[in-house]
Amino acid sequence: MYQQDPNPTGSLLLSALLALLPLVVLLVLLGVFRWQAHWAGLTTLALSLAIAVLGYSMPLGLALNSAAYGAGQSVLVVLWITFNAIWIYNLTVHSGHFAVLRRAFSSISDDPRTQAIVIAFSFGALLEALAGGGGPVAICSVMLIALGVHPLKAATLALVADTAPVAFGGMGNPITVLSSVTGLSADAYGAMAGRQVSILAVLIPFLLVFIVDGRRGLREAWPVALAAGLSFGLAQFVVSNYISYRLCDIIAAIVSVGAVLVVTKLRRTAPVTVGGGDGPDERPVPDSRRDRAVAFAPYAIIVAVFSLAQFDAVKSVLNQATWVFQWPGLQVAAASGKAVSTSYTFNIGSATGTLLLISGLLALPVLRISPLTALRVYGRTIRQFGWAILAILSVFALSYVMNLSGQIITLGVGLAGTGAFFAFLSPIVGWFGVTITGTDAGANALFGGLQTTAAQQVGASPILFGASNSSGGVMAKMISPQNLAIGTAAVGLVGKEGEVFRRVFGWSLLLLLAMCVLSYLQSTPVLGWMVPSP
Repeated sequence: MYQQDPNPTGSLLLSALLALLPLVVLLVLLGVFRWQAHWAGLTTLALSLAIAVLGYSMPLGLALNSAAYGAGQSVLVVLWITFNAIWIYNLTVHSGHFAVLRRAFSSISDDPRTQAIVIAFSFGALLEALAGGGGPVAICSVMLIALGVHPLKAATLALVADTAPVAFGGMGNPITVLSSVTGLSADAYGAMAGRQVSILAVLIPFLLVFIVDGRRGLREAWPVALAAGLSFGLAQFVVSNYISYRLCDIIAAIVSVGAVLVVTKLRRTAPVTVGGGDGPDERPVPDSRRDRAVAFAPYAIIVAVFSLAQFDAVKSVLNQATWVFQWPGLQVAAASGKAVSTSYTFNIGSATGTLLLISGLLALPVLRISPLTALRVYGRTIRQFGWAILAILSVFALSYVMNLSGQIITLGVGLAGTGAFFAFLSPIVGWFGVTITGTDAGANALFGGLQTTAAQQVGASPILFGASNSSGGVMAKMISPQNLAIGTAAVGLVGKEGEVFRRVFGWSLLLLLAMCVLSYLQSTPVLGWMVPSP
């Protein structure tokens, strides 16, 4: 059995720099050289394998097996979700009802800045609450394109917007995972995360308005941005602290749409033209109520299916189609000697992607699409992703090689050794985790235990550090290669991941800095009153 060594070189600083190298190379290849995500992922995977074998003395066969294990994990966690989410979207396009959906969103406001907030922020948050896994980025970006937004800008907007709801995405899954890893209260983690990301939520609509229309957008559309952000943030705070963190994003998304509707009805503005798009097609005849009902039906079905899946009786039935087995030939022990879990959970019955597939099948008669046609559309959906599939597989393989070899633990231990200043760095640990795993739940699974240990060492709240891991991680969703690949594939720009990365990287760092400052202040008497008891 291979045993991890957090300090293989004998110098923690040197070991941390060695472990950091794959992440730096990945970001440089995407941001500086604008490599396509699959080539950047494969190159960085090769580098991490070399470091695992030569630097961490991991047997080559075990390192390759770790990569295969990671690639296998991505199938249900990302690919299965994204394929089915985009398939549902493609079904609505094929039936002609997506045009109706687009016009329904346009009826809220003909201002592209408001449309970006409603679709990317509010509707995207609802999708993140239900499914996550890249689905909100894919669906919202194509919706924005249909409204006339340039594909690159649409992908950028969808990626930046998919931040504030992520900590509670998938019915609160990241918080649930964090609780299971640390053994501390999920409700306490949810409350603490709600006291962090709700502040972030107020800022996001302003960023979207600026991306769409620069300073003019901020001057003219700030009331809508304020209404959306403030209502979402307040709802997120109240629900996460006093109701249930699992329902947090669903309620916040609905409340924010209502707030935008109220503000847009109170304000009368002249039509706004924003460059960079082709403009949506016009239809002189208004859509009927039936047309609109059918257009929204697939998403209403998604809400209903995912809501039913939360009932224990239904959950029990779905969980019967679950197989858990140890990944063959993969035995790894932590530095303490405790075995690292290398099990594979094939929960095809309850998987998010399966629930999306069921939703799509239920939508077929509503959209009047035959099963054979739906199968053809599914084939086109898979072909649409092309090289993006390889990018997702390679980056997941990279994350598991780094994790199982001990590279990730080295980074965490190095940062945790900074003492009280770790309160500032705590969100950065989560940011690194999401960069390589693509999911906030994955980052919490990687670093949740480390955050608890670090809190105990410096005498800080483990609830604060754990929540900061999750809240800081959401800032990396927009730069994670998996999500970049999903976004570019959805808008037909596979190979342009590096260009999108350059557009969102600055926003990621800016938001991360804000979260680091907030986390640090919450560890001091200045904002320490915001931290709940474990």
